[in-house]
Amino acid sequence: MRSLTLGPALAALALAAVAVSPAAAQRSDAVRCAPDNGGLTLPTGFCATVFADSLPGPRHLAVRANGDVFVALTGRGGGANRIPGGVMVLRDADGDGRAEMRIKTGSFSASEVELRPNAVYTENGTAILRFTWPDDALEPRGDADTIVAALPAGGHQAKTFVFGRDGALYVNIGSRTNACQEQDRQSGSRGVDPCVELETRAGIWRFDANRTGQTQASGERFATGIRNAVAITTNPSDGALYVMQHGRDQLYQNWPALYDSVRSAESPAEEMLRVARGNDFGWPYCYFDTVAGRRVLAPEYGGDAKTVGRCSSTTPNVGTFPAHWAPNDLLFYTGTSFPARYRQGAFIAFHGSWNRAPLPQAGFNVVFQPMAGGRASGRYEVFADGFVSPEVLSNGRANQAPGAVRRHRPTGLAQMRDGSLLVADDAMGRIWRIYYAGAR
Repeated sequence: MRSLTLGPALAALALAAVAVSPAAAQRSDAVRCAPDNGGLTLPTGFCATVFADSLPGPRHLAVRANGDVFVALTGRGGGANRIPGGVMVLRDADGDGRAEMRIKTGSFSASEVELRPNAVYTENGTAILRFTWPDDALEPRGDADTIVAALPAGGHQAKTFVFGRDGALYVNIGSRTNACQEQDRQSGSRGVDPCVELETRAGIWRFDANRTGQTQASGERFATGIRNAVAITTNPSDGALYVMQHGRDQLYQNWPALYDSVRSAESPAEEMLRVARGNDFGWPYCYFDTVAGRRVLAPEYGGDAKTVGRCSSTTPNVGTFPAHWAPNDLLFYTGTSFPARYRQGAFIAFHGSWNRAPLPQAGFNVVFQPMAGGRASGRYEVFADGFVSPEVLSNGRANQAPGAVRRHRPTGLAQMRDGSLLVADDAMGRIWRIYYAGAR
């Protein structure tokens, strides 16, 4: 199913713009940033436009050479009010920083979209799909081919992926459970040992990007012990695969004799992982405890919040971040329009917490992390904030905040060819485009 939506411009003018818009999409001289930056708080010298709004669950993004933005949509609502997801193309025909045209393809829930010459790859939770999509076209040619089918359903559902420098497809298959307990998320329930989930989940699988009809058995379990890596990318500077892991939940709720509520709110750290073939990052047996400052044995496997045990043999992380912030995208900045200190550093979109009580909920932001030698170098800094109102931080789940408060949740990042940064929010359906004002 495909749909076309035009902005306030007359349809005839918008359709005429299709023929001339690709170059215009890269202009920044016509940009007028929103007076309030679309609600965002940004560092001095930066400003933002609302590139698109009211989209049905935008997640990850990809940018074509002509400036068109492809968006993976999960959809929104339920029952008769359900707005389906799919893949949407956004076109900024006049280069003013706001997309006037949007065309959606498909009717499925997608979190990932990646581009290849004359092709668009996406996923629907259980399969990796490829559309034949001519360069500069707004719609695909025909139906999608299935590259990989019958991936595990349920649990951490999104099958986010990236193309490696070798051209292969690297797919995140998240865990079904929180900590591989005999009874998931139940107090005192011991861990399954060995954790059978690791045979088909909680890791990165490698597939042939060009071959249709594959199953999980056709691929290679490239790395394991990663609970869920919605954020997955390659670093252009070294070609290495990096992910951000969603750490486990409920240390206090399930093991109150070992943890108080504050320690559980502040552990485990969210980890940045540099992933190579054969790595094991420890889930479910290990987690990174912020008080101990290292990976320790999980209580489900006999841990006491101090013992390292078999975690000593796991592959170390290359950076840590506050607990339960839920990292959903990772981008290494290669542009030149932002100040030089941002180049080769990492932007991370954090979706925000639901489980930091009794502390305030936190992490609804985009941070910048300097990098050096393939590792986080120094402390991260909050780059974009203001996504949620104070009421959200004291209310629990961001999507359930009462009233007409701001409850945007950052979930996708992309770099435009002019070096500006796109940020997607899947809770209220907005995409911002962030510029460095001194570069225009």
